[in-house]
Amino acid sequence: MKEHFKPTESELEILQIVWKQEPVSVRFVNDELNKKRNVGYTTTLKIMQIMTDKGMLRREGQGRKHLYYSVVRQQEIQKTLLDKFLKTTFEGSAMNLVMQALGNHKTSPEELDKIRALIDEIENEGGEL
Repeated sequence: MKEHFKPTESELEILQIVWKQEPVSVRFVNDELNKKRNVGYTTTLKIMQIMTDKGMLRREGQGRKHLYYSVVRQQEIQKTLLDKFLKTTFEGSAMNLVMQALGNHKTSPEELDKIRALIDEIENEGGEL
């Protein structure tokens, strides 16, 4: 992954499909995208070709069909995007981000248990994740 690479919204949407189902065909990705909104096949194909050129996807031929694999890891992209969001929106304050997220959304008891466990783990390790 490029050091400061940030996928576009459309690229991220495609990456999320690839991460869940890889390898994928353009047709599969296009069908998944069309469950949310109308996207033309050639538009999906062009974006995936651009993503391949950028090094985000890898394409392999399989007969007449091409299959695509992710090259970038989901955790790396999420970390890059979250770090940028945290810096630009919350002035780098993870506490403000968490307080905003917990205050604006209903959090299930299971989610709260996981959050408590994560806090305990961080405290026990004496550091950050």
